[in-house]
Amino acid sequence: MKIRARMSMSADGYVTTPTGWPALTADPAFVSGESHGIQEFLAGCEAALMGRTTFEPALANSRWPWPSLDVFVLASHRPAATPDHVVTDGDPVRLLERLRAANRGGDVHLVGGPRTIGTFHALGALDTLELVVLPLLFGGGTHLTPALDPAAGLTFRRQRALPGGAVEIVYSCEGSRSPLPGAPSSQR
Repeated sequence: MKIRARMSMSADGYVTTPTGWPALTADPAFVSGESHGIQEFLAGCEAALMGRTTFEPALANSRWPWPSLDVFVLASHRPAATPDHVVTDGDPVRLLERLRAANRGGDVHLVGGPRTIGTFHALGALDTLELVVLPLLFGGGTHLTPALDPAAGLTFRRQRALPGGAVEIVYSCEGSRSPLPGAPSSQR
């Protein structure tokens, strides 16, 4: 099991537009669920791990965004209308333990903003950071990683061009990982 974060961002480093929408939604070349490599990425994932802020808007969505994935949410309380099959926990270490116990060998899509990604990276749980850099400049919005230590370090793995001028860049985070408290190294 690998925990993989995949985020789209503007060429000037913002993961949201100045009005708060995900960066990908501003790209005219993006076709929901069909472009920018998302289907390939999700094909190897069996679970989605996210924070409450990312999860709550899905509760009002007419279509469940993760129909074939187990869902784990870092939240201090269980949001109203959360489906029974969704696992919630306010402690990130405990949530990771529950995720690992349920895992059947597939990867995990770490969905969320910089704070959620920073939390799981600090625990040593983030295996890859996969960025889709869009050919757009926003000039504002939410930065990619305001919470990560600049010394975190990433190891370049690969890149490829995507439709419309976007570029996918994949980094390994393994060189900067610290072990989870009490977790054997074989569980990472």
